[in-house]
Amino acid sequence: MKKILILGAGRSASSLITYLLNNAKEYNYEVTVADTSLDLVKQKTAGHASARPIALDIADEKQTHNEISKADIVISMLPAFLHPKIASQCVSMKKSMVTASYVSPEMKALDADARKAGIILMNEAGLDPGIDHASAMKIIDHIKSEGGKLLSFKSYTGGLVAPESNDNPWGYKFTWNPRNVILAGQGTAKFIENGKYAYVPYNKLFTRIEKTHVEGWGDFEGYANRDSLSYRSIYGIEDIPTLIRGTLRMPGYCEAWNVFVQLGITDDTYHIEGSEKMTLREFIESFIPAGKADIKHRLADYVGIPVKGKIMDMLEWAGMFENRPIAIRSASPAQILQAQLEEKWKLKDGDIDMIVMQHQFEYELKGKMQFITSSLVVKGDDAIHTAMAKTVGLPIGILTKLIITDQIKLKGVCIPTVPEIYNPLLDELEEMGVNFVEKN
Repeated sequence: MKKILILGAGRSASSLITYLLNNAKEYNYEVTVADTSLDLVKQKTAGHASARPIALDIADEKQTHNEISKADIVISMLPAFLHPKIASQCVSMKKSMVTASYVSPEMKALDADARKAGIILMNEAGLDPGIDHASAMKIIDHIKSEGGKLLSFKSYTGGLVAPESNDNPWGYKFTWNPRNVILAGQGTAKFIENGKYAYVPYNKLFTRIEKTHVEGWGDFEGYANRDSLSYRSIYGIEDIPTLIRGTLRMPGYCEAWNVFVQLGITDDTYHIEGSEKMTLREFIESFIPAGKADIKHRLADYVGIPVKGKIMDMLEWAGMFENRPIAIRSASPAQILQAQLEEKWKLKDGDIDMIVMQHQFEYELKGKMQFITSSLVVKGDDAIHTAMAKTVGLPIGILTKLIITDQIKLKGVCIPTVPEIYNPLLDELEEMGVNFVEKN
């Protein structure tokens, strides 16, 4: 019997655990699920006969080493900075590993040793990165096989709230790590458009949006991710004139979020002394010029928005002007904003989330311009098996199963951009209702 070890049983692990346990008997494997919270692990494994729930603190190197040594393959659902440490142990013990995170320089450096050990270190195996790679490369490879020349590739993904659960003016609720949402986009976005490089600094990012329409679901707005340029080599399209990867939000979100950026309250680099004694209103006051006018007028003048209208309504709905105590000692501005929005953007009982992804291709074939849009919309089942958990967890589970059953034979550091990986992955996802709709 093969043994799978999952490190971490957090929010994105629910569908992964369910998938692997549902397939355990057929493929003859046992699933050990390890987390610092044994109660959480027991809740997510639900007494399944093929599950082995354990409490594990990754800081306990002896126990961690022991559990890895007993596994045939390791899935790391830990924070990304811990992946290289786990991967290094996997290499030394000749155990394959799967993660959803981007390939870091430290991970990439393990490629030769992983090949020598005869194992695969599968990275970027979730939603974005993950499903986006697989679905995009399938179309890119098809265009190339027909002799087409790709001229433009734009790809946008958003973790959103489903229309039936959309009851706030932001059109957004947290379905994954709130901290990552608060800090999203920091740095400079880099992409290429019509053969010219474009650089958008963080303070302008949410003003440079592109409207995207998904048939049957309406309009969304996208802002560029930090580095689209590196995907030219990853996707084998080094000479493409236009390449943009971005994040989708509901209309109006970016304009309102830009207020937080302009104020500086998404900053996580310093702490505010005495923050535990402040109210939210006082917190906002500390970022705008003093004056005789009320706080809304001064804020509107400072960031250049109407004092009345949708944006101000969104800020007020978010509680930014409330005399509510912050009660977080020595917090950073980003921590204060996150704590407030976690209260306002919480999924309620019965709420479901939604993943929206769209690829847009323009290419020349036999002297004619061709267009393809490939769209994916996935809704969650409930607050546990969310669309985010499904689209992150299912591809990890599928790829783990494919590796442990020797259907994927590649070795070294890999991502799902080659047919041996993306074809069986996309085929099984489609069987599970995670499928793209293509339109020419």
